[in-house]
Amino acid sequence: MIYLKLLLSFIQIGLFSFGGGYAALPLIEQELIHVQGWITNQQFIDILTLSEMTPGPIAINAATFSGNQIAGILGGVVATVGVTLPSVIIVQLLAYFYFKYQNITMVQGIIQGLRPAVVALIASAGVTIFLTAMFGHSDWPLDLAELNYVSIVFFAIALFLMRKYKASPIQIIIVTGFLGGIVYSFI
Repeated sequence: MIYLKLLLSFIQIGLFSFGGGYAALPLIEQELIHVQGWITNQQFIDILTLSEMTPGPIAINAATFSGNQIAGILGGVVATVGVTLPSVIIVQLLAYFYFKYQNITMVQGIIQGLRPAVVALIASAGVTIFLTAMFGHSDWPLDLAELNYVSIVFFAIALFLMRKYKASPIQIIIVTGFLGGIVYSFI
């Protein structure tokens, strides 16, 4: 039964996550934490961290890690199939119709109309990740007493290194991961 629920949840996520992997993150968060209650906010952030660090699309990585967290290896496979299946079907259909009707003004208008919604979904995911990293949760109201000062320092250093010295995100991930391991083992 859990596998069927997992499959249906990730088919729904895959079906409505227009705009790529980052657009899927708020949907994954909503479904797994708030609707199903399968994982916690902290587990979701851990899954996102692993998904960012591993090669491949973030939505597929997040689905695989989430499914594995919820129902083991088979759960990871089911979640991955669920999140990719709608895309495979939709892309095939859209490619057919786009190439057939690409010169129609309405088709161009639909594509233009989707862009702001995709930006909003990506921004929502970014704000959720930022708030959870800094406060331990993304729910309002935020209490300054819950502020994680170590995360703020790491964020500031990473932002400075990327902006000033054009440091690679891979280098930032490695360095902050190493420093985080040291710092959090003593806290």
